[in-house]
Amino acid sequence: NNDNPIVLELGCGKGEYAINLARMNPKVNYIGIDIKGSRLCVGAEIVEKENLKNVIFIRTQIEYLLSIFLIDEIYEIWITFPDPQIKFNRRRKRLTHPKMLEKYKIILKSNGVVNLKTDSLFLYGYTLGLLENGPYNILKAINDIYSIHYNDNRLSIKTYYENQFLKNNQPITYLAFSFI
Repeated sequence: NNDNPIVLELGCGKGEYAINLARMNPKVNYIGIDIKGSRLCVGAEIVEKENLKNVIFIRTQIEYLLSIFLIDEIYEIWITFPDPQIKFNRRRKRLTHPKMLEKYKIILKSNGVVNLKTDSLFLYGYTLGLLENGPYNILKAINDIYSIHYNDNRLSIKTYYENQFLKNNQPITYLAFSFI
């Protein structure tokens, strides 16, 4: 349905998050974006098998978001377990780099939210530092989502990678923010 809100999952891999969100919220349209076609095929097969009408996948580089989406078109963005790009010379590849955040601000509705769920304490800290020192409204900052009781079913979705990180006792962090 074209009137339903649109939510993006960036770097969606096999689309586990987008698919589970779509199951939870049939009146919301979900779009998973990833560059790896073989990963997206796994998610697309599940979508077809379950006849989910509110989730699709796009194979593209995230840098092209402004060529795909209109200003104020997106309701919410999920970034789930991205590569933290720890090396200094790869910092511009971080999905929470200021240049990427500028793109998100353009396509997000004025009250739109960006969600970051990651096992990387480095990426969590880096992003939190950016948010604290910029034109952002931090809605949630949780450094270990499973150490507290949090009333949001969306955070209980566990991807393959998240389950691997949890087996290694790595905390899963979460940030939610909007733009001022």
